[in-house]
Amino acid sequence: MATGETGFEDVFYDLVSIQYHALKAGHDYGQYVRDAENAGLDEVTQFVRQIMEQNSANAARCHELLAKLSGTEQAGPSAQ
Repeated sequence: MATGETGFEDVFYDLVSIQYHALKAGHDYGQYVRDAENAGLDEVTQFVRQIMEQNSANAARCHELLAKLSGTEQAGPSAQ
């Protein structure tokens, strides 16, 4: 497998990045929910909440996959 610029396997870095962006988006979408609620747009509120749930599920799945890779060569250089 290819090792990226960070010294970590590309796949491990990719999963960390996906997890970060899913969590960041979920945080940002909280404001979008409030905006839709304040505007009285129930359908939009429901849509944004659905996206938040999907991002949360994606972040959780990344967490599971990262846990599986921990302690493996794909996790990156080990501290010795």
